[in-house]
This record gives sequence, C-alpha cells and structure tokens, in this order.
Amino acid sequence: MHKQKVVILGGGVGGIVIANHLARLLPRENEIVMIEKNDKHSFAASYLWLMINKRTPQQITTQLRELVDKRVNILFEEIKQIDAESKTISTEKSKINFDYLVIALGAELDKTHLDKQQYGVHNFFTYEGAAKLNDDLQNFKGGNVTIVISSLPYKCPGAPYEGAMLIADFLKNKKLHNNVTVNLYTPEPLPLPVAGPELGNSVKEVMLSKGIGFYPQNQLTSVDYNKKKIEFTFGNPIAYDMLVVIPSHKAPDVVIKSGLVDESGWIPVNKDTLETKHNNVFAIGDVTSITIPGRWQPDKPMKLPKAGVFAHSQAFTVSEIIASKIQGKESKEIFCGDGFCMLEVGEDLAGFAYGDFYGSPHPDVKLKRLGKIWHWGKVLFEKWWLAPIGFRKNILQSLLKIGSSVLKIPAKL
Repeated sequence: MHKQKVVILGGGVGGIVIANHLARLLPRENEIVMIEKNDKHSFAASYLWLMINKRTPQQITTQLRELVDKRVNILFEEIKQIDAESKTISTEKSKINFDYLVIALGAELDKTHLDKQQYGVHNFFTYEGAAKLNDDLQNFKGGNVTIVISSLPYKCPGAPYEGAMLIADFLKNKKLHNNVTVNLYTPEPLPLPVAGPELGNSVKEVMLSKGIGFYPQNQLTSVDYNKKKIEFTFGNPIAYDMLVVIPSHKAPDVVIKSGLVDESGWIPVNKDTLETKHNNVFAIGDVTSITIPGRWQPDKPMKLPKAGVFAHSQAFTVSEIIASKIQGKESKEIFCGDGFCMLEVGEDLAGFAYGDFYGSPHPDVKLKRLGKIWHWGKVLFEKWWLAPIGFRKNILQSLLKIGSSVLKIPAKL
C-alpha cells in the first residue's frame, strides 16, 4: 500500500477536528496537510460573550498550531484554486497534489453592512464586529435596538435569537430596560424553523417573556445609514438607534469558481458520506448543501443548518471513511443528522436543544428546560476547545462522560 496524502482546506471547527482525528487513525507513512490562511484561531461560539463584555479578545483567541496535532503539516497560505479533477490545490506559494481532499472552508459574509459602526450598524458574526458592538453597548444610553436577519441561509441558526436575549439582558443590567426596546426582524416564519415548530415556538415564548419584539416574515430591502432607517419588502420604514445585522452568507469565491457548487451556491454532498460528485473529494460544515425533510414553502426545500456542531460530527464521519479507504477496509460510518445547541438566554441560563435533523416529516428537535447546567456545559466546551492539543487529550474523557450522561448526547469529541 503506497503512501496517501490527505489535504484539508480550512482551519475552522471541521478542519481542526478532521485533522486531529486522522492523525490518530492513519498509519504514520500517510501525509496530512492543512491549508489555512490565518495563523490565529478565534472561537466563534464565544463572540456573543465578547459582545456583552463577558470575554476579552485574548480569552477566545489562540494560535491555530496549538490546536492541531503536530503530525499535521499546516501551510499558512491563501488558496487560489481547487481543481478536483486533476487533484491539485494552488495557493499563492505552492501547488499541492492530493489523493483525498476535505473542503472545510466555511461561509463568507457579505460586507455591505460591515464596518458601518459610525452609523450605529453592527454585527456579532465576526470577531471584530463583536468587539466593536461591545464598546457601543457599554456606552449605549437608550433607544431602539433592532436586530435584522438580512437573508437565508446563515450560520448558527440560534445565534440571532441568543444575541437578542443577551443584549436585552445586558441593557437590563445597565438599568436601561425602561428606556430600551429590542426587536428582531427575520424572513423566517419562526425562530429556528429548520428544527421544527416545537423548538421554534419554545424560543419565541422565551423571547416574548423577556419583552423582545419578534417580527417574522420580514425581508430586509435597504438601510438608510444617514437617516438611521431600515426598509422591508412590506410595511413602513423602521427607525433604529442601534442596528445589528446578521449579514448575508455565501461560499468563498475559490469554492464558487471550483465548479463544485450547485444552483444554491453551496457544495452538494451525499448526505450520509459527505462526498461530492468527485470521488475521494469531501466537503463538510457550512460550505455544504444538504437537503433534509420539510419545506420552508412549497417550492423551497429545507437544508441542514450551517452550524459548528454539524461540522464537528461530519469531520468524524469523513475521517473514519477516509481512514478506512486508505487502509483497504470497508467503512459503515455515516453522518446521521443528529445535532444539538446550547441556547444562551441571559442571566447565565441556557436551554439545550437536541434532536434528529434527518427526521420526517420534518426535523424533530426539542428544547429542554432552561438551566445553568447548559450554560456551564457551553463554558466547559469553550475551555476544552481553546486548550492546547496536548492538554485537551487529558480532559477528553471527563467531557465524554458529561456528554454521554448529563447532556445525553453522543460521546464524541
């Protein structure tokens, strides 16, 4: 059996997990290469805590090299071309051949409403955006805080709703709640509709109990920065004092130019194996398009949400498949579509949603009773994720026990 090379594109959640798992599974004569342009890694799940001053930038940032097994060769280079047919990757410095490819490049954000802080426009989907929003929230004197989901799909479907509740809680603690309104506008019919109506209605009830206005089926059309007004497809313009926009998402340009995307603009993959139309070329995480049961509207099928938990579990599936192929074994590993989310609601409380996203006639996901244990579970995972790879191995078993017994989730990290 000759030496095989596995190339991983992207150093986010999916890329890190698959690199580390392959390092454990593959015989040492096989080569594992990760290509990522950024040498620093920030934990996106903690951006909301950065936003409300519960984290410093230093607490949620580390060197990528610290998180990846030393066996993995990391090239800190920008990817310029993906050629799945000739099995080559081109960067500004190198041309790399591969036997197996995993595309884990995530989603990019439309920059239209980014860097508009001087007009009271913010986002918490970027590290820089969350830090700037933190500054303005601390200096906020009152008024209308408007949170707008600009388009679908977007990553982390619970984040806008978590953000609304955490902002409301933060301003309440500043004794501004009598001088502040917090409203959320979305083109969706319910919060997290892809997870099924039961979860969506549960989240809606929690938001309303906190005095947050929820306005579904509103599609943003324009923002007048100078007049601080936003317009939707229907209805009158809405004035804001602080605007938080969830930006439009798209696949990275290098992926769009690769010929791997479909009409949705994302990479279609086999829902069980995550393999693309090219043999031994896989895609995981936010960059993928996976149709699941249920529909937004009669002509709009539902897609698996773009969330780190799915990138994480898909990385396990693909690493097992690749390792089996390289070692000449049959793999029965499939991605089952199970997912979970610890939904922050403020006051150090969180809900725990878990279920089957491949369920029929629509995903079956339920929200467990709010409690501090779910919040602290999220904190514990954050600490584990950002710990150096050597230390992470020492606390892995403790987290597995918590995951399988307390949280009732599959014991895989």
